[in-house]
Amino acid sequence: MDVAMQDMKSERSSLIPMIIVGGLFFVFGFVTWLNGSLIPFLQIACELNHMEAYLVTMAFYIAYTVMALPMAAILKRTGYRNGMMLGLLVMAVGALVFIPAAEIRSYTVFLVALFILGTGLTILQTASNPYIVHIGPRETAAVRISIMGLLNKGAGIVAPLIFTAFILSDMSQFTTERLASLADAQRAQELAELSSRLIMPYLMMAAMLLVLSAVVKFSPLPEIEFDEEESSDGKDSILQFPQLILGAVALFFYVGVEVIAGDTIGLFGKEMGVSNFGQLTSYTMAFMVAAYVTGMIVIPRWISQEKALVISSLLGVFLTVLIVTSTTGSDNVWQSLFAWTGIPAIPNVVLFVAMLGFANALCWPAIWPMALRDLGKHTSTGSALLIMGISGGAIFPLIYGALAESSGNPQGAYWIMIPCYLLILFYAVKGHKLNSWGS
Repeated sequence: MDVAMQDMKSERSSLIPMIIVGGLFFVFGFVTWLNGSLIPFLQIACELNHMEAYLVTMAFYIAYTVMALPMAAILKRTGYRNGMMLGLLVMAVGALVFIPAAEIRSYTVFLVALFILGTGLTILQTASNPYIVHIGPRETAAVRISIMGLLNKGAGIVAPLIFTAFILSDMSQFTTERLASLADAQRAQELAELSSRLIMPYLMMAAMLLVLSAVVKFSPLPEIEFDEEESSDGKDSILQFPQLILGAVALFFYVGVEVIAGDTIGLFGKEMGVSNFGQLTSYTMAFMVAAYVTGMIVIPRWISQEKALVISSLLGVFLTVLIVTSTTGSDNVWQSLFAWTGIPAIPNVVLFVAMLGFANALCWPAIWPMALRDLGKHTSTGSALLIMGISGGAIFPLIYGALAESSGNPQGAYWIMIPCYLLILFYAVKGHKLNSWGS
């Protein structure tokens, strides 16, 4: 009876922090998954090719690699709650830099703004993910992270829809053919007007982030601390934890395929003739939300975190094979499965890219608790190392863009995801079980 009462007390004590941190995860998703709509927008506004367009993801996600370890050092000084507040303030600065970038239509300044946003998110992610893992029982950590992921990807559904409604409306006049037919001065003027559409939304975003930083500052979020004597199996170096190192590698490949699925689908759909291409990231996010709900129901009740990761990686391989081998003219899968929604049909090959969201969703919540197992006092540094794995989102979309540009075949370039899923499969089957490099 005492154990049951303690569990109930623990659940109540973690509820308020989960609500607050859940709000932060919604912010993560909103800012992150705007990139899927921002890429085709900037391709038009700044007249970019494939490689240049996917530098949007490079600038955003490379911040996780460059800034993760410095941010971990800052967290040791500020604590987790103040670290979250600091991350929101840095993000507000990044949102404000979008304003001069839009006014002068400078691609370089856009990339700087994206890097600053990514830096702020690095602080937030480094603080919030271990916070959620350690705020309750470890065996249900994947469920808590899934709840956070549900909010994150729910924002990923909302963000492209809002972006499309307020920024991508009336885009028919900005076709490549029409812009090429204009005189240089007229084209520059119209593209400057298009770019200026970003000013008000990012000003509002900056204001929202400043309000949230104040909420976190004055919230009842408890600080989590890792005692120097806390179990870390007597290991002095972070490199002595193979489950962590391999977990960071698995996250590197996972985030790579997640961002490919979420951020390339808009431009890919545009090239496949999909009229509502700016909304396609929402389709990927919707499948991720469906997977998160499924995970919350079945983990750990019917399947373990490890088995969920195995299933996810195998499904990713299967869908990738369908993407690279499907014909581009048919939409019969959509007509068979989703015609009842009344949403305009999309080609099978674009739908399969969106369905990767279902394969990808449970990778993040499964890998984190497996990788942070028994780190003890090394947890904040281990979290930073895992956050560095997010740089896969910078590298793999760029590789995809290079393959698509050089081959002239954006569909075939998706094969790059197959080795990524196979490495995630290795981590699910064996990598997370290693307690030392010799075992």
